[in-house]
Amino acid sequence: MFRVGIGFDVHQLIEGRKLILGGVEIPYSKGLDGHSDADVVIHAVIDSIIGAAGLGDIGRIFPDDDPAYKDISSLILLGRIRDMIYDRGYKVNNIDVIIAAERPKLLNYFDQMEKSISKVLGIDISCINIKATTTEGLGFVGKGEGIAAFSVSTLI
Repeated sequence: MFRVGIGFDVHQLIEGRKLILGGVEIPYSKGLDGHSDADVVIHAVIDSIIGAAGLGDIGRIFPDDDPAYKDISSLILLGRIRDMIYDRGYKVNNIDVIIAAERPKLLNYFDQMEKSISKVLGIDISCINIKATTTEGLGFVGKGEGIAAFSVSTLI
């Protein structure tokens, strides 16, 4: 059986935080605000995997008011989701991600992001595709106020 899930996440850019996307630290003057490391890429991936497995959403599994998740690496959370779906007999087949960000430019980091995700999930890097777009100056992303990510995952 083939299962499909979609995920979305958005966080505000603020001063004084590291910018972590896809498990990779990106040099930039701002980072994403959130309870964990606020990695919108991994959060969207997690939600798409959870959706495909019919397990609800990231907020139910990892509540943002739980001190256990304060500043936690989202890659650790992804590993826990991997274990949850494997215990149910599923395996990630494919992941496709779009990052919406005006700045910084992310092209040079896609390979590292794909590698970090494939390592945690134990799948071939060729099963992961990451790309980015701008919003042509429109909305909060276009004004440089935040970054968003969308993900679609398939499970087998």
